Amino acid sequence: MLGIDKSDRLHIEFRVKERASPTVAVGKLEVKDGDPAGVVRFSLLAIPPGMTAADMSMKIDPATRARVIDGAVASLNEFYVYPETAKRMEEALRARQKKGEYDAVDDAEAFAELLTDHLQQVSHDKHLRVNFSPSVLPQDGAPRDPNLDAHMRTQMERDNCLFEKAERLPSNIGYLKFNAFLDPDVCGPTAIAAMNFLGNVDAIIFDLRDNGGGDPKMIALISTYLFDKPTHLNDLYDRKDDATTQFWTLPYVPGKRLAGKPVFVLTSKRTFSGAEEFAYNLKNLKRATIIGETTGGGAHPVSGHRIHDHFMIGVPFARAVNPISKTNWEGTGVEPDIKVPADQALDVAKEKAAEQIRNDQPNKK
Repeated sequence: MLGIDKSDRLHIEFRVKERASPTVAVGKLEVKDGDPAGVVRFSLLAIPPGMTAADMSMKIDPATRARVIDGAVASLNEFYVYPETAKRMEEALRARQKKGEYDAVDDAEAFAELLTDHLQQVSHDKHLRVNFSPSVLPQDGAPRDPNLDAHMRTQMERDNCLFEKAERLPSNIGYLKFNAFLDPDVCGPTAIAAMNFLGNVDAIIFDLRDNGGGDPKMIALISTYLFDKPTHLNDLYDRKDDATTQFWTLPYVPGKRLAGKPVFVLTSKRTFSGAEEFAYNLKNLKRATIIGETTGGGAHPVSGHRIHDHFMIGVPFARAVNPISKTNWEGTGVEPDIKVPADQALDVAKEKAAEQIRNDQPNKK
């Protein structure tokens, strides 16, 4: 905590610094006036290079509000995975706009969060968001800034691609905790190193309780270590292109595979998106036992669209279609095979893994 910039009974604005880097962020916390009090809004935005905390707030006028609503509606109607739902979202926003519900909202970040809430009330789609950016957003189709790409790559590598722990537990059980399925072009070597470290275990536990998802290509890479033959994992149907992309295990990965070895996947309410796909794929293929809590329920990949210098909308443009169930986990989450509180999932998995190893190797001491 670096300091508190504004504070009253129901609202606080503060600055914090990341422990191991120079990154500073501005946070806002609002609570409702009640007994008990409840959090109405919490946000944390990193301050971009060259900007200050004072630059992170922006006031907007009626013209800007109208332009953002128009842009959001246009992107939804063109790209959202369910066109009929896009129309219902447009109708809901227009009705609120006509009643003047947005007229008093002059804080840009609060406006983005309010639109997000109203859109999600109709769609129930947790991937769908309107975002505010303190810095000016690049135009759609503009060349990517190579410095930004280099910075993102460096950050991923510095964070070890969010792989936290690869460990061999008693009874020769492998344990792998990672919190995202990041781009294999950058993070493939980290995933391969982790799987090779655990290449001789008799069972493996994937801890996805804090995993927010990511790239389906990384899902395919890690999944390949669990099969000894080509396996159809998932499909993605793109509404605008009316096209389906299939995802299969890879023909080759370096090192040993764990085909036939018991697999356990730990989940929580925070397990989301691509992490849910990994669990859902393996559950439907009867290749893993899922242990923990029902996951967050987001099965729609998202793409970003600029709608204003400082506003963009993340539009879910496709849906997962599992080749076995012919559906997905959108809105429902992935139900665990063994339902326990998330903080108990690892202990249960270790017990189940050790038991299965004993059953599979009755003569092993």
